[in-house]
Amino acid sequence: MKKFLLTLTVIAAFQNALAQEITLDKIYSGYYRGKGIAGITSMKNGENYLVIEQGGIAKYSYKTSQKEGNIVDGNFESYEFSDDESKILLLKESQPIYRHSFLGIYDVKDLKSGKVLSLNDGKPVQEPRFSPDATKIAFIVDNNLFYQDLNSGKITQITEHGVKNKVLNGLADWVYEEEFGHARLYEWTKNSADILFVKLVETDVPEIYIPIYGKSLYPSEMRYKYPKAGEKNSVASAHIYHLADGKKTKVNLDSFKNYYIPNVIQTANADEIVLITSQRTQNASDILKVNTKTGEAKKLFTETDDKWIDTDNVTLEFLEDNSFLWASERDGFRHLYWFDKDGKLKKQVTKGNWEVTEYYGYNPKSQEIFVQTTEKGSINKVVSKINIQNGKSQLISNAEGNNDANFSKNYNYFIETSSTAAKPYTFVLKDGNGKQLKELQNNDDQLKKLQADQFAVKEFITIPNNAGDQMNAWIIKPKNFDPNKKYPLFMYQYSGPGSQQVSNSWDNGNALWFEMLAQKGYIIACVDGRGTGYKGSKFKKVTYKNLGKYEIEDQIVAAKWLGNQKYIDKTRIGIFGWSFGGYMASLAMTKGADVFKAGIAVAPVTNWRYYDSVYTERFLLTPQENPAGYDENSPTTYANLLKGKFLLIHGTADDNVHFQNSMEFSEALIQNRKQFEFMAYPDKNHGIYGGQTRPQLYQKMTDFILENL
Repeated sequence: MKKFLLTLTVIAAFQNALAQEITLDKIYSGYYRGKGIAGITSMKNGENYLVIEQGGIAKYSYKTSQKEGNIVDGNFESYEFSDDESKILLLKESQPIYRHSFLGIYDVKDLKSGKVLSLNDGKPVQEPRFSPDATKIAFIVDNNLFYQDLNSGKITQITEHGVKNKVLNGLADWVYEEEFGHARLYEWTKNSADILFVKLVETDVPEIYIPIYGKSLYPSEMRYKYPKAGEKNSVASAHIYHLADGKKTKVNLDSFKNYYIPNVIQTANADEIVLITSQRTQNASDILKVNTKTGEAKKLFTETDDKWIDTDNVTLEFLEDNSFLWASERDGFRHLYWFDKDGKLKKQVTKGNWEVTEYYGYNPKSQEIFVQTTEKGSINKVVSKINIQNGKSQLISNAEGNNDANFSKNYNYFIETSSTAAKPYTFVLKDGNGKQLKELQNNDDQLKKLQADQFAVKEFITIPNNAGDQMNAWIIKPKNFDPNKKYPLFMYQYSGPGSQQVSNSWDNGNALWFEMLAQKGYIIACVDGRGTGYKGSKFKKVTYKNLGKYEIEDQIVAAKWLGNQKYIDKTRIGIFGWSFGGYMASLAMTKGADVFKAGIAVAPVTNWRYYDSVYTERFLLTPQENPAGYDENSPTTYANLLKGKFLLIHGTADDNVHFQNSMEFSEALIQNRKQFEFMAYPDKNHGIYGGQTRPQLYQKMTDFILENL
């Protein structure tokens, strides 16, 4: 009996030990889910801030950090104040369209009278925006621009010719939204007298159609305009609507670069709007000031680059005197430059072998700007304030990790959101000099659960490439790591232009899966090679016209370097990536077939000819101008080289990287008599999620790794 009880005790201890590990069930049950603070916004007085909570939008005091009640009761997805804070726009429910766009049902509440108005009579709208005087809200319905008077409730239609897949007014088409990073293409003037909007005519843009299977007898179709590399894009024009008389003025842009109009920005002047325009090659942008009374456009300056300009990452901030701050890579690193109101450069505000990654604002009282930078190393992001006159800088956040800030309107306070690879997000209230006043929230419980389940902290290293660069990398080793044992290596990367995966920050995404794999006996590593961001434009832009060439060379070099470490089995190296990372994994399994034993490519681009015009041409020019840049870096070209075990995964309704990419690559592999695994996810988009999709997907990938690596 004693022996039997002892056996039961051993079994129970073994089962308990097994429970102390990271599993897919725990990951997807929300067991490790962290906490955050949603919708932080400073009020105009600089003494209070708002957050979204269950049951309402709560008002807190910066000074005491105590809640002072709700300014609005109810459950909302987001909110936005009018400039004078007399009214608030409340998003009650939304339905996504593409990456940034969605249909929303909104209420407008007058905070003085308590009156609530249903915007557009409670019917869905896109991109609503208060007029600066808080008397009206503009919005978009069915590709047409409208505004509603908030006193009378009257709705006025501004444009009449908006038609799906033909004409958009004030709204981005698919490629603008995806690659310029926003859906709204209109703006009010500061005096609320005019609205400048961009009109996109996409009649001649080729159309993509995607079958939607669902449970219908016959599949339906999703159709939309998608300009692939070298194909026709929407024709863009700028127009001004004058509220006083309802008339429109077309802005003459014939003398300027006008192929794309990615940005419409309000200035500090009453009757001005700035347009940022670009030629198709995206290596030159005009910054134009438009007089909305006359419709006349004047060039402030032209930003140029011998390779490309990041037209999807614009920082342009007007100060009270209408001078402005502009972010540029003109000295090799992304820094801020100060121009006068006429576009003449006053001075370079920030300088050094580091980059400005975020601009938070300017305090005219102290003449200081507030920014996030990489001045403490490219894997860290810190917050500083810098005097715009003398350049004096003061670090006001933690000196390591990833630190973000949300400032009070008077810059006397900020809420710092910080994390490292070893510590989940904390939210701390600080004064304007960086002194901690109170910790508002932490994720110690999340970390304790992970530590109890044998969480292993990433190690940061650098790895040399063949060009003499030191590439940032991280490694996850099993908790019981034995340096005298040889482990299989599983590499993860993204590698796209300007991206970063090697960051000293907390990762609530794939990192938990990587931790689980490490517990199963794998070394996990990630390397940011040439083409990635935050190390200067030379490192990032060396890939120009040859997207994929240097990136895969660096992943192969990194795999060989890691394989030469005494604790790694160089015969068992695998690689995984999604989207651009899937493209790289596909190249690794073909061009790097002698190095990689197994690979997983999810939603990969397999030929840049199939991807959209704005993104692809930014880095490669058109296929007509640079055919070799497309074909010589396509994994399809090297399908005959595949040797190892390969798993290809794609959602059939991917509106971003079309299923066509994996179909073409599959056909090339088939015709070369190469065996591989393929998994299609019906009606799933680029993110491949919904219901039990993600748990099934990650179990599929886990099983593949365990069986083949």
